[in-house]
Amino acid sequence: MAESRTDDDLDRFDRQILQILQAEGRISNQALAERVNLSPSPCLRRVRALEAAGFITGYRAEVDPRRLGYGLNVVLHISMDQHTPERFEAFEARVAELPEVVECLLITGQEADYQLRIWVADMDDYQRILLQHITRIPGVSGVHTSFVLRRVMPARGLPPR
Repeated sequence: MAESRTDDDLDRFDRQILQILQAEGRISNQALAERVNLSPSPCLRRVRALEAAGFITGYRAEVDPRRLGYGLNVVLHISMDQHTPERFEAFEARVAELPEVVECLLITGQEADYQLRIWVADMDDYQRILLQHITRIPGVSGVHTSFVLRRVMPARGLPPR
């Protein structure tokens, strides 16, 4: 069970730890402790407390999609025919089953209701995902596709506050 801490409860050590771990998730506890000027035991206790409180939600490796055979990064804007909780829940459940979908956002301010980011091998693979999966989800009334030409800036961690 997560502790009920808020960002107001974080001190400078906690904030430094979060900033460093966002950029260097594999840093050793020893190196992290040195960077934030703590001894290893208190540093590890702080990391574990940040995990328990839900500030740190996981760790993962970044992989190169192209090395895995994914050559096309696609952004889809999806419009729904009805704006009901049931329609949205059904859509989200179906999208979560598609391994090619790496991000799904419920959005406002556009003509779309959702933004999906997917990785596919090529245009044929995209067509398969679109026609056999996305457009067959009940409630999907429109799809606008954009193809990513180049990643200008990688995803990065949140700035310190």
